[in-house]
Amino acid sequence: WYQRRVRETVKVSYSNPVRQSLFNFDDCGKPKAETAAARIKQINPSAESRGVDLSIPMPGHPVSKLEEEKVKENITLLEDLIDSADVVYLLTDTRESRWLPTLMTSAKHKICINSALGFDTYLVMRHGVKDESEVLEAPQIGASTISGSQLGCYFCNDVVAPGDSTKDRTLDQMCTVTRPGNAFVAASLAVELMVSVLQHPLKGQAPATLDLNDEKQDSCLGRVPHQIRGFLAHFSSVQPASHAFNKCTACCMEVISRYREKQNGVPVGGI
Repeated sequence: WYQRRVRETVKVSYSNPVRQSLFNFDDCGKPKAETAAARIKQINPSAESRGVDLSIPMPGHPVSKLEEEKVKENITLLEDLIDSADVVYLLTDTRESRWLPTLMTSAKHKICINSALGFDTYLVMRHGVKDESEVLEAPQIGASTISGSQLGCYFCNDVVAPGDSTKDRTLDQMCTVTRPGNAFVAASLAVELMVSVLQHPLKGQAPATLDLNDEKQDSCLGRVPHQIRGFLAHFSSVQPASHAFNKCTACCMEVISRYREKQNGVPVGGI
């Protein structure tokens, strides 16, 4: 599938080449986007890629007075990147680093595809794209379909706010320790999910169904699930769907409204 503009913000690490096909060992330490751009141009010369040096502000990671201006600059830069994007992928290494992009994509009604890895598990999901003229409905027990505007985000099932997940984390709990094929499976599904969303008449508001025999909600390419959760230990996957939470720390209307009112002041306070 053809994606014209690709942006990345980090450098190639030694764990990347075995699970990220655009890189080899000699690329370690180089900026990811610039290195990927050269490789992508070998495949498609008309592709565009731009590297961005950006540190995403994260809840649970203290911001000192001396850092506040830099954090605000990063927030503004992140906003500009999201404003210019058609689709945003969340592929960062920690849960809390996904909070601010989730809030921004929710507020700006952007399609957001989220992918996360465990050692032998993966999650690929799309966030709901809100229709603010709708009232968020209470989940219906036994309902087989959820409207795309009512689908939850990555944080909707959390019972606590995102915090510093890197503290006291053991090596096997880090996303860099994963079965190499896990990354390729998740990446492939993330791209295919995006394409299926874009081919649906409702785009980001495409509904998700739990009924495997219900083809009425499909795009021309087939099913448009909310989530795909895979388990390499027994080579299986499931396609759950979950409802948006009206008190979600990232996508509920109260948080979005506060963000819109004060713009970059609110996320700094939240962080």
